[in-house]
Parts: sequence; structure tokens; C-alpha cells
Amino acid sequence: MANCCRSNARFTSFIKDTMIRIVYLQHIPFEGLGSIEVWARKNGCVVTGRRLFENQPFPALYEFDWLIVMGGPMGVHDEDTYSWLSGEKKFIDQAVGAEKVVIGICLGAQLLADVLGARVFRNAYPEIGWFPMELRREPACDTLVDLPDTLEAFHWHGDTFDLPSGALNIASSEGCPNQGFVYGKNVYAFQFHLEVTLDGALQLIRNCSEEMVEGRYIQTVEEITGDPARFTNANQYMSRILSRIAETPL
Repeated sequence: MANCCRSNARFTSFIKDTMIRIVYLQHIPFEGLGSIEVWARKNGCVVTGRRLFENQPFPALYEFDWLIVMGGPMGVHDEDTYSWLSGEKKFIDQAVGAEKVVIGICLGAQLLADVLGARVFRNAYPEIGWFPMELRREPACDTLVDLPDTLEAFHWHGDTFDLPSGALNIASSEGCPNQGFVYGKNVYAFQFHLEVTLDGALQLIRNCSEEMVEGRYIQTVEEITGDPARFTNANQYMSRILSRIAETPL
């Protein structure tokens, strides 16, 4: 991993000793990095993507410092439909073993749980929309130290996971007890979406509208998109997390 000097308390600047090379895995055309790309470009990171739905090859391990695994509507067990899933799991496992920083978001978090030996299964309730989460402070992980104890995050998932052995639960919501975990010093799984922008949410709504049925934790289009400040706040939280990860030594 690239080594980085500490930013100030508000993360208004980020001075790097060495450039961070980020590779992200994209599963569908309409779900990209969102605000993560803004943070990465602002801080001088080199960002490249692999569009797995186009069967683009995985990079060599020496070509990147961070691996970010994005979301998607498929499940971790859908190898028969998405042939690249089995290869992706092997690649993620190799990146974890090589002590790369690995960040999983939504499907990416579920893939990390699966790779680390945990069960991935259907959640009792789908979560689609803005719902509060309680953050769990763990002495072994200060990734969330700059965030409030309760924060509102965007969700779009039907599956969830058990915690891998040795992982620390970092967040829970009323509808889903395991919203994320930290494993070791280099693996971060976030089932929620702090990176989502308003445009990204609209893309999800356009392409996955069939999932927006009436449900206990399923909001309407108006509830999801009506307050742009929600996206701004979530993106700021995402930036704080990324800055904290970047300054954490492996």
C-alpha cells in the first residue's frame, strides 16, 4: 500500500508520500465509483477500472495498491449466470492475501464475506432507500472515528452476510444487523452506500425499478431523491472513511 502523511482533522487536504493506485471492479454499467472517484482524483490517485460484464481481465497484483469491489444486482452464488464471478472471488482472495487494501461495497461486501468463509444469504427484509445506522466503535479499528454514532446511509440490497471469523462488525440498522465489517488491517466491507450520488441513485431507480415494491424498508422515488443534502452528507462521510483508510499503516 502507498504510504500517506496524515491529513488535518477535517481532511481538507491529503498530502501523499507515494501515489495510491486504485483498481475497481464494476459489475454493471450503471453502478460506478460515485463520489469515491471524486476523492481519488482530488488526492492524486491513479484510478483504473475493470468492467467484468465485458469480461475485462483482472490486473496483476503488482499493478495496484487498493482494490475496490463495487455493487450489482447479482448474488455471490450466481456463477452459472455470471461466469466471471468465480474468477473474481479468486482474485479478491489473492488481493486480501497480498495485503492490498480491499474495500467492498454492497455486492462487494458480500463477496468479501463469501471469500472469507462467511455465509451470504437473503436478508429478512430488502433495504432500498435512506435508513439510519448505528456505528459500533471497536478499539482495533478507528476507520469510523470521525463519523457520528448514528448516521443516515443509502441502501439497496436484498442479501446480507454473517460476519467472517475474526471480523469486527462496524454498523447495523434496524433491518439488517451486519451492515459492514473490518477484517485485519486491510479489508473493509460496507453493505451500505455512502458513495452514491443523486445521479447514481437515479440510475439505480431506472435500471432496478422492479425491486421497488411495497416493503417495510423500501422507500419511494420521492423519498429517495427528494433531499439532495442527503447525498452531499453521505459523500462527505465516504471521503472521511477513505482518508482514514489511507492514513492507516498496514
